[in-house]
Amino acid sequence: MAKKTVAIIGKPNVGKSTFFNYLVGERKAIVGDTPGMTRDRIYGETNWRGKKFTIIDTGGIEEKSNDVIASQMLMQAEIAIDLADLIIFMTDVKTGVTSADKEIALMLKKAKKEIILVCNKVDDFKKLENDIYEFYNLGLGQPYPISSANAKGIGDILDIIYDKLPDDDNQNNDDDKIKVAIIGKPNVGKSSLINNILGENRLIVSNIAGTTRDAIDTDFENKYGKYTFIDTAGLRKHSKIEEDIEKYSILRTNLAIQRSDVCILLIDANDGVTEQDTKIAGEAHEAGKGIIIAINKWDSYNKENGTLEEYTKNVYNKLSYLLYAPIIFISAKTGQRVEKIFELINVVSNNNSVRIPTSSLNSLLEEAVAIVQPPTDKGKRLKIYYITQVSTKPPTFAVFVNSKKLFHFSYERYLVNKLRQEYNFKGTPIRMLVRERKEKEDD
Repeated sequence: MAKKTVAIIGKPNVGKSTFFNYLVGERKAIVGDTPGMTRDRIYGETNWRGKKFTIIDTGGIEEKSNDVIASQMLMQAEIAIDLADLIIFMTDVKTGVTSADKEIALMLKKAKKEIILVCNKVDDFKKLENDIYEFYNLGLGQPYPISSANAKGIGDILDIIYDKLPDDDNQNNDDDKIKVAIIGKPNVGKSSLINNILGENRLIVSNIAGTTRDAIDTDFENKYGKYTFIDTAGLRKHSKIEEDIEKYSILRTNLAIQRSDVCILLIDANDGVTEQDTKIAGEAHEAGKGIIIAINKWDSYNKENGTLEEYTKNVYNKLSYLLYAPIIFISAKTGQRVEKIFELINVVSNNNSVRIPTSSLNSLLEEAVAIVQPPTDKGKRLKIYYITQVSTKPPTFAVFVNSKKLFHFSYERYLVNKLRQEYNFKGTPIRMLVRERKEKEDD
């Protein structure tokens, strides 16, 4: 089942991103003193007392403004509120309750979601203890003091999140299922593909872009294995959002990608690879997910001799960073080659989670270095001591060298290609981390 989602909401410069970074354990959100540093939502995964959930960091909500960026930030904060199971409303104890806080509080009350009211920047709990009582006036219950910058009070907030987020009894039962996100722009046939797989009309299908508002998880089992399909069909326009539904769709898609093991990028054969397709594909690639490119509506495409080969070439030209992703030509409408997708899903999922023994990796490294000598610069040659796999999903390798500067991108690409030749890795990106050992250790 889907991980629960917590959205951090508040006006600009109250410390949302600092709080977010602390929770996810990395500097993922940009932090600065300038209001509005975070304009788009940033997603992260975290775990507290065994309960996993997704955190959304949002841009600050400002008072009604004609500014384009401010209005977009408001729109996307509204989307985050709509997607969230629980909302953290962050305020600044040093500025007190502002008119913007009151507007946000009103908006949150209408959303009818669970809300935790947080007063940030309480650096001295004894000195500022009485200042938080003003925030009771927002009508959102008890305000909780924290200091994101000093990590004070954050454990208490995490305990409250733990208590307020509903338990997901099926969360631990999903380990044996491959989670597959069907991604792509609206109206390319995502719901139709899942309906064909299920053999029944479980999802609404329409030729109007944006019929399905929410991502829908569907468990499915057949002779190939157990799967959870995540539909991310184009989303209906939210009543409070006046901007285009395309952005709403991409936000939902980002969440689905984060939850998946394998992404099937569905492309309309008649449209080819569009700019929106490249953006969505890039999200899946950067997230390190296994990827399959499915060209849908192939039954309606005007074919000529050599079309399939030429079409494949054009797709890879536009998605050059996905050369590892297999391409399959299907028709969700007629079922053409749909069953073959399962074999691809299994292969890609296995490759994305495979672990290679260190001894085998270093044998391959010796062979690779013997065939193509490492580069030199000003008489100094790159030395590669050894390689080891440090993680999976995606397969990530640490290479220990004498100089990071000498480890050129071209040689990294060469080693990645050798890994692919030896171990396949079809359908999955490969990450390579370069670690430098000091010269004195070389002796």
